Amino acid sequence: MNRSVLIAFLAMFLPYNLYCAEPSAFGAGDLSNPTPYGLTSSEEVILQNKKNLRKVVVKSKNQANEVDSIRERIDGLQTIIESLSTLSRENKLKLKSLDKKNSDQLKSNNEYEKRLIESIGGNTNLIQVNDNQIVVSTKEIEKLNLIVIEMSKLIDEINSAYVTKNEFNLLVNDVNKFKDLVAKELKEKTKPKKSKLDKLSNGDIATKAKDYYDKKLYTKALKNYNHLIKKNYKPARSHYMIGEINYYRKNYADAIAYFKKSAKLYGKASYMPTLMLHTAISMDKTGDKDNAQAFYNAVITKYPDSKSAELAKSKLNLIQ
Repeated sequence: MNRSVLIAFLAMFLPYNLYCAEPSAFGAGDLSNPTPYGLTSSEEVILQNKKNLRKVVVKSKNQANEVDSIRERIDGLQTIIESLSTLSRENKLKLKSLDKKNSDQLKSNNEYEKRLIESIGGNTNLIQVNDNQIVVSTKEIEKLNLIVIEMSKLIDEINSAYVTKNEFNLLVNDVNKFKDLVAKELKEKTKPKKSKLDKLSNGDIATKAKDYYDKKLYTKALKNYNHLIKKNYKPARSHYMIGEINYYRKNYADAIAYFKKSAKLYGKASYMPTLMLHTAISMDKTGDKDNAQAFYNAVITKYPDSKSAELAKSKLNLIQ
């Protein structure tokens, strides 16, 4: 196959490859992705709080299950103790009854000898009965010892697995912080703050924003561009300019997120060659070499006569 045919063949498929590369590379900022990247500072905080809350819920469920299990075992032990207590009361009543019988046998002096003989025979029976009671009491003591051992094990389990008051308070504080953060973000979104910029026209704000940007007064420029986004005034360009500010501040992940939003809003803007080049460089800087290479090739293919294409070629050679 000669060289001209090969070039024509590649040209037929370059647009398709470019089309496939852009959506994959612009996957930044997707919180539903198992391994999200290109997150803004707010998105990173929300993602971390979600992870912390998930840990708190899992730990709480595990502790609830352990508490239920221990409660069931304690209920069983309580039933055994109540049964032993009832048996002990019955034995005491029997002993009292036997003592009363023995006392009655010794009251009559006239039949002392007869009573004595009967008493001896009776005492023999009493001794036998008492021996039986001693056996029963010994068994009860053994059962109580087993209960004490079981209770000690339960206490050890509670001490090792139960959450301390400080740990519980820390978990509650984490949940409350997360709730406060979400409430704060929702409040900021639902309650627009009054600004001096409200008195200016959108056109004047855009002019001032560009002037601040050219003078590298990025903080003031950001304030103006964010105001324009809230007003929905040329949002694609405002997102692009915020992406540029983050790019020059070396906040590459944030830059990619804003470039992505700008390209989605308007993909035919005059600044697209620069947007795609700076997206590629940002990916290159964050270690995403594959997507960076795809974007360098996209700039070269779609805007071959631009300065961005020349820079893309030099950057691409360094990767290859």
